[in-house]
Amino acid sequence: MEMLNFAFMQRALLAALLVGIAAPAVGIYLVQRRQAIMGDGIGHVALTGVALGFLLSANPVWMAVLVSSLGAIAMELIRWYGKARGDIALAMLFYGGMAGGVMIINLAPNGSNANLTTYLFGSITTVSAEDIVAIVGLSVFVLLVSLGLRRQLFAICQDEEFARVTGLPVRLLNLLLAVTAAVTVTVAMRVVGLLLVSALMVIPVAAAQQATRGFAATLGLSVGFGVVVTLSGTVTSYFVDVPPGASIVVLAIVLFGVVTALAAPLARRRFRAAHPGGTGGKDSREDLRGEGGDASEADGGKAATGARGGVRTDGAAGTDRPSRV
Repeated sequence: MEMLNFAFMQRALLAALLVGIAAPAVGIYLVQRRQAIMGDGIGHVALTGVALGFLLSANPVWMAVLVSSLGAIAMELIRWYGKARGDIALAMLFYGGMAGGVMIINLAPNGSNANLTTYLFGSITTVSAEDIVAIVGLSVFVLLVSLGLRRQLFAICQDEEFARVTGLPVRLLNLLLAVTAAVTVTVAMRVVGLLLVSALMVIPVAAAQQATRGFAATLGLSVGFGVVVTLSGTVTSYFVDVPPGASIVVLAIVLFGVVTALAAPLARRRFRAAHPGGTGGKDSREDLRGEGGDASEADGGKAATGARGGVRTDGAAGTDRPSRV
């Protein structure tokens, strides 16, 4: 416990805790919409914001929030109107953000690419008191949106058309989710770095999917996994002297492998208990995939049915089996 005697480690652990909660709380919606790579794209755009902060002598975190939010809105507009060439536009936005950051940082007084390193790969031990204030404020915003509007966000992630029919402001919610993802990226960039932040938003959720079946359970477990890997990675970086961002992501991948290995036998056991006369053929294998948490088309239909029964986060309405994320 001697590390708690150092102020920089106190700030580092607090930042890791907040990021561990916020990143999976937003990532679960991106995974549900099959937009897991969105966090990586926003990270590229946020680099331009960081560089502008150095150029204008402003706080890089707040400039990154502004620029990445605008970039996330642009991504959402491209998704609506881009159609066939939307992927090309997104690619230009992603790589343009990275190139813009490198160019602008070299125009800043005493600026160089080295200034971007801590933001690209994370440097949690250099988090300042000012950074903590920004991280706390942004994390509160992220949690208010992702948890306070979980029913509405779950509805648009499951079935946008049905959500629109029920009267939900789908486009406004989509924009809000995009901005919340951008804020999450800027919160996490000091911990795991812009190049690795998408992993922290996705891997804990993917691990939780292997062990849970309902949306609420998956959300809770993914946040728990996020906290475990961020705190463990931070402590590991202190004792082993390795980069904290890399250690957090590696531990998250290890956790995913362990949960997957443990979840498969449990899924088989549940299936055999429910189908004692099963033949173990193709249908059985498909059911096992569903039991493991990897939503199939049939399961997606049941989840949508649950949403139509009255948007429920646990998916219980309209079906006797909880919808899964």
